[in-house]
Amino acid sequence: MKNNIRKATPEDLAQLSQLFDEYRIFYHKTSDLAGAQRFLSERLEKKDSEIFVEEDNEKLVGFVQLYPLFSSTRMKRYWLLNDLYVNIDSRGKGFSKALIEEAKDLCRTSDSCGMYLETGKENIIGNQLYPSAGFKKYDEVNFYEWEVD
Repeated sequence: MKNNIRKATPEDLAQLSQLFDEYRIFYHKTSDLAGAQRFLSERLEKKDSEIFVEEDNEKLVGFVQLYPLFSSTRMKRYWLLNDLYVNIDSRGKGFSKALIEEAKDLCRTSDSCGMYLETGKENIIGNQLYPSAGFKKYDEVNFYEWEVD
């Protein structure tokens, strides 16, 4: 099967917003299609993330979104693979791995030192997918988060 992956454009916004809303619901957030559309529209307009979409039979079935960061110790760009989603009807067809490979290509072409991601411990599929795609799980660091009240 040939994968049809490309950078997202403003013309993708309606379908991409639907996928993004489904993605957020997967992570136990309340559906907010209008908010998803506003958020993605801003990302595309400001070009502050890289979004790639997977198209199958002229319909968007998945996406990956990466944010640029920098590694001070490596003195290079580093990417955060923040969002990866394939709709439920299109799973098991290799789309997730293809989107990850596109993200790896972005890392190579942007002269970065790599990318990292975080996923929930309960995400069984993701926790099998990422090591099979070459990601290493780090147990030797602690991950901390601070949230604004």
